[in-house]
Amino acid sequence: MSSREAPEVDPVDDLKVTPPKTWAAGVPAVAHALKYSLGETSPKRTALTLLNVNQTKGFDCPGCAWPDPKDRHTNEYCENGAKHVADEATTRRVTREFFAKHSVADLDQRSDLWLNQQGRLTEPVVKRPGGTHYEPIGWDEAFELVAGELNGLATPDEALFYVSGRINNEAAFLFQLFVRAFGTNNLPDCSNMCHESSGSALGQTLGVGKGNVSLEDIHEADLIFVVGQNPGTNHPRMLTALEETKRNGGRVIAVNPLPEAGLMRFKNPQKPRGVVGRGTVIADQFLQIRPGGDLALFQALNRLLLEAEDEAPGTVLDHRFIEEDTHGFEEFAAHTRQVAWDDVLRATGLTREEIEEAHRAVLSSKKVIVCWAMGLTQQKHAVPTIREIVNFLLLRGNLGRHGAGVCPVRGHSNVQGDRTMGIWEKMPDAFLDALGQEFSFEPPRDHGWDSVDAIRAMRDGRARFFLAAAGNFVRAAPDSEVTEAALRNCSMTVQISTKLNRSHTVCGETALILPTLGRSDRDVQESGEQFVTVENSMSEVHVSRGRLDPASPDLLSEVAIISRLAERTLAGREGGADVPWREFEKDYGLVRDRIARVVPGFEDFNERVVAPGGFRLPNAVNDRVYRTASGKAEFTANEFTELVAPPGHLVLQSLRSHDQWNTIPYAMDDRYRGIHDARRVVLVNEADLAELGLADEEEVDIVSVWSDGLERRAPAFKVVPYPTPRGSAAAYYPETNVLVPLDSVADVSNTPTSKGVVVRLEKVSVPVG
Repeated sequence: MSSREAPEVDPVDDLKVTPPKTWAAGVPAVAHALKYSLGETSPKRTALTLLNVNQTKGFDCPGCAWPDPKDRHTNEYCENGAKHVADEATTRRVTREFFAKHSVADLDQRSDLWLNQQGRLTEPVVKRPGGTHYEPIGWDEAFELVAGELNGLATPDEALFYVSGRINNEAAFLFQLFVRAFGTNNLPDCSNMCHESSGSALGQTLGVGKGNVSLEDIHEADLIFVVGQNPGTNHPRMLTALEETKRNGGRVIAVNPLPEAGLMRFKNPQKPRGVVGRGTVIADQFLQIRPGGDLALFQALNRLLLEAEDEAPGTVLDHRFIEEDTHGFEEFAAHTRQVAWDDVLRATGLTREEIEEAHRAVLSSKKVIVCWAMGLTQQKHAVPTIREIVNFLLLRGNLGRHGAGVCPVRGHSNVQGDRTMGIWEKMPDAFLDALGQEFSFEPPRDHGWDSVDAIRAMRDGRARFFLAAAGNFVRAAPDSEVTEAALRNCSMTVQISTKLNRSHTVCGETALILPTLGRSDRDVQESGEQFVTVENSMSEVHVSRGRLDPASPDLLSEVAIISRLAERTLAGREGGADVPWREFEKDYGLVRDRIARVVPGFEDFNERVVAPGGFRLPNAVNDRVYRTASGKAEFTANEFTELVAPPGHLVLQSLRSHDQWNTIPYAMDDRYRGIHDARRVVLVNEADLAELGLADEEEVDIVSVWSDGLERRAPAFKVVPYPTPRGSAAAYYPETNVLVPLDSVADVSNTPTSKGVVVRLEKVSVPVG
């Protein structure tokens, strides 16, 4: 078998453990990226993709949403971005012969890794009622089948339309237009399961649910907190930005339950010092916090700031900013002064000296940024924690000026753009008014279901139809057994996809896979070659133009699939029937013209976006305008909380390995953490293992504990001693999603609590004889 042929069998766990790495990137990252790329496609195709990814005339890397610098390197990508692009550019193909050979039941037994390794989808397929296999279906028949199912529902609210952050702005805008013209706001998306807590907290306190900093702000900051984040794996190009922060004299404080190699030392492979030198130490201080302790940490820092102001009045807090720009300070201050150090130290697992050292760094810094990711947002008390971070920044006026602010770091490359385009079950009336006026219909006003509520609706029979535009919903969602049963309860499931994943094996009575172009594929429509646009984590909107020949002549773009399905479904209906769907498919510029008239900040969209680097959307916070009820930034009083596991139990956080993109592993390794050839491992503090009577690499089942009394079990994991905080553990998702109860969600945001699951480890009994 050549390296580019898909494997016939699944890989088997064969655990090997080495010491965790103390630095990231460097020459090994380049070597691993090239090895993976050449295993997927030819040297010529590899060069074509890598020289065009993240370039102004090329395509946006689908791997993450980190922004591109103004002065771009010829190789403006990271190891994991190169792997992701190679994964999409693979020359492996999934054909009708493949589906004839493998039944749905067979595919359902395969691993996520094996399914992804089979290659690109090439033509639409259907599993009919009672069928055992997917079989080819023509595009016209597929659209008729889906439209017929939708129009046969008792109410539009029986349909669910899920969106992943991989799709582009043009497709996302048309998708939400189609769904609302159909008559529902059931638009769950991947944000519901990752950064919904950020949007909720920032919306409440600042009036804008996005970050307000730019890449230049990162470079200019005096101090950056990196909280609940692993940049070395999840968005490695952030390390280049933090390296620039350090070279400009700034400092970095890492707050994380696990020591992460990229935050220790970074060897930038694009610079000589990263190849032959020692690289750059990123974190000046590492606060190894217990899972769920972040709220207590920032409450302690805020109390210290108030007390420092008491000792030296007028020198610590920004009183003018507080007076002019904020509301609720007195209530916040009175509450914060009551925070007890014993509670803080117990919840965080830190010493008082560690927290006071961070406080001293804050006092000596005029420009402070706090960055965070899913380590924060997937906690039970994620929203109060992020509100407390806002309190922390407000105290010293670290908003609305250069080098300071809030920085939620997104994962999917266009997840922020999707929300801007209207992919949200709770879009405000101002957006719906503009949409309805532009397309002459009345959009529905009742809020729809988010991802968690969508699962409940399918489970309970209130939703019968599920369509996903990109993504891998089954493996992104919590409570795997409940989620899979819910989807199998549907009359029809439809997946718009580029490659196979587990969501294709969990089918409704009728199931369709509609294959689409990837980000790297050339998109030619009737009016000529098209480009699409995306929005990164820092609100920059720019062009993405694929350069590769499509994987199959039978693929349609996401814009074409949505336009044709909408036209077929809405024919003869009031609202949406007169939308020029065919014209939109022919020329995406016409879609952008409509976006410009509906979405604030996109005026003259077509003209502005083609400038090198595109344009940045305005953020009212940077103009010191706050769209809150008070018209000011809100201080909040957040009740102290602590995540406590009973004796004999641990608090588990799920995470991804280094060779993984979202739910899809690319290999069986996590080399930065020293885990090789295995994924079913659980990382536990050595002292906890001794207390629990467990030996190194002993096999256990992980069992989650939840108030409903149902057993949720992830079987056959090997324990590995690892420097986790006492009382905690870590393991990879999606394998551990089964342990996250559907009803265990963050307050306010309804985000699954994948970073705070109480579990016990049960030894696996070995049969005798």
